[in-house]
Amino acid sequence: MSPTATWVAVIVGAAVVYGIKLVGHLVPEHWLAQPRVARTAALVTVALLSALVAVQAVAQGQELVADARLPALAVAAVALALRAPFVVVVVLAAATAAGLRALGMP
Repeated sequence: MSPTATWVAVIVGAAVVYGIKLVGHLVPEHWLAQPRVARTAALVTVALLSALVAVQAVAQGQELVADARLPALAVAAVALALRAPFVVVVVLAAATAAGLRALGMP
């Protein structure tokens, strides 16, 4: 892909995303106040964030890997289930990954 084609793709992508955001602001507020829409929006947000975390935890480039990130994610999930504060969750996950890497796990 040439640099010009890349920039065209970036500009078109930015315009599309801006257009989608603009359309979101033009939606009548009473449509968004419906409980079904609010519930769906909340579930979509959780699903997208969960998918992002899963991909970041087990993927490296085009490969699936099981390294120190996976146990760190499990520790974070347990800490969240126990309703630990977010900072504690992050520190526990980081300490788990760092400890396992210090022990030789990739």
